[in-house]
Amino acid sequence: MLARVSVQTEDFDLSTEIAALRASDKRVGAVCSFIGTVRDRNEGDQVATLELEHYPGMTEKSIEAMIDAAMVRFDIFAARVIHRVGLLQPLDQIVMVAVTSAHRGESFQACEFIMDYLKTQAPFWKKEETPGGARWVDARVSDDAALARWGLQAPKA
Repeated sequence: MLARVSVQTEDFDLSTEIAALRASDKRVGAVCSFIGTVRDRNEGDQVATLELEHYPGMTEKSIEAMIDAAMVRFDIFAARVIHRVGLLQPLDQIVMVAVTSAHRGESFQACEFIMDYLKTQAPFWKKEETPGGARWVDARVSDDAALARWGLQAPKA
């Protein structure tokens, strides 16, 4: 059985992941996916690298709970989340969310829900290397607002 969550240093291939997610499931009429990549700019500054840290075990458990919440909220068949950690460069893939369902609406919504949840609830720490030195990346107000539209609140710092 395909793992629902992977936190890894190595890159991933969307085609391979989608094929595995929908393999032998004849109910699937829709697949929605999102790929996030490392940008070369943030808050007006150039970004040379992005380093991600996490708590092994705790992070995967948190993401599993996100998928469970999506399975309850939306009529979906399966979901797969891959999140990379370690040192990444601009243009590198950092996250993949893929969801299957019978119809596109549920897949689109569930994919967006999981991504919004990931941005605010998953225990990752991000550090950017900029011309001014290294800095930790804070959560964005827009990420909290995206989560709020699902009736959820980001945890207080």
